[in-house]
Amino acid sequence: MSFLSQGFSADIVRALTECGYEKLTPVQQQAIPHARRGADILAHAQTGTGKTAAFSLPIIQQMVENPQSRRRSQVRALILAPTRELVDQIAHNIENYTKYVDISVAAVFGGAKMSSQERKLNAGVDVLVATPGRLIEHLELGNISFASLEFLVFDEADRMLDMGFISAIRTIMNGIAQHPQTMLFSATSSPQMNALAQDLLRKPKRIIVNAENSTADTVAHVVYPVDEDRKRELLSELIGRKNWQQVLVFVNYKETANEVVKELKLDGINAVLCHGDKAQSARRRALDEFKSGKARVMVATEVAARGLDIQGLPHVVNYDMPFLAEDYVHRIGRTGRAGQQGHAVSFVSREEELTLVQVEKLIQQRIKRVQLAGYEPASRDALLTKMQSKPAYKDRQSRTNNSDEQSSAERRLRFARAIKNKSNKTTRLKG
Repeated sequence: MSFLSQGFSADIVRALTECGYEKLTPVQQQAIPHARRGADILAHAQTGTGKTAAFSLPIIQQMVENPQSRRRSQVRALILAPTRELVDQIAHNIENYTKYVDISVAAVFGGAKMSSQERKLNAGVDVLVATPGRLIEHLELGNISFASLEFLVFDEADRMLDMGFISAIRTIMNGIAQHPQTMLFSATSSPQMNALAQDLLRKPKRIIVNAENSTADTVAHVVYPVDEDRKRELLSELIGRKNWQQVLVFVNYKETANEVVKELKLDGINAVLCHGDKAQSARRRALDEFKSGKARVMVATEVAARGLDIQGLPHVVNYDMPFLAEDYVHRIGRTGRAGQQGHAVSFVSREEELTLVQVEKLIQQRIKRVQLAGYEPASRDALLTKMQSKPAYKDRQSRTNNSDEQSSAERRLRFARAIKNKSNKTTRLKG
């Protein structure tokens, strides 16, 4: 099925052809006809399936068919996304789609100068892509108005819930008097996600491209059991032995990221960093070096799990298993995109066994274990059997966030404090 068959203008099709788009992906085939008719949409689809084009092209086409002069601080379409990287990527894609039509696109997110964003907003914007936090700052300063808003999109809505943006979303919605055409896209599902959809959408068309919370068929999964203190050595070993040329490595903490990059460089492997302590310009520079091949490895925290569009990325490594099982789906969604083959490799220490079981339950798939000689962890089976017999394991839940609970960042901070207190207590007992 071609884009021309969907009634898109010749100028839009021309731009899509230059982007290398030929046929509609499954999510585009299902979402575009409904979106073109003005329906609200609730879509569950994995990253790398063409979601940006699915929600943005119908919006662009409707703007082409119904041109309006830009008015000061007014926005016709608002697209919300959880991270800077994802906002930047969406805006870049839409700019490519609108190359031959008169539609303005702007992106606002933290880490960039407010003044330059203010100038763009004051001139009026057709399509605005934003993170919730920075958008609220502009709302409070009076730099933007939703009086003329026609389209509203929530991309990676599940991630916004995980990051504690529910109150920010409600603040933004309070500033929207009318009901624009609303589309909500999510890679995973939960009761909280369904409740949000019920609040935001009006008789939505439900689209499910893959089974909810599943991973792409193009990704091969493998687990390497390894003790925590051998992970850095194992990473260098695999990169060197298997001659991996482009590897995205996920860790849970910024300190771990710094240590891993340092270790890789000592082993002669060029690596770059991407985490929250890095300025946006530094993160973009690191991504450019990784994409171009100047850096063989990029080590990133969860901030990079969404929004990174790296064509043909062959390997994603979970150096640390994620705090939430759902984040496994998002992390490995960086590989196996657009029908290409990818490999998801996870290092699992004895302490992370329960997280692995939870991931397998979520994706309804047992992940292949590979034991590398020389890296065998001790007493693994005995520990797993013992842990599975505990009530805490049987009662273990998946995502529990909602509007009244802590964000994932707060939960992680509480976890870190608990570990620190336990360490201090052990020190006192020894003393």
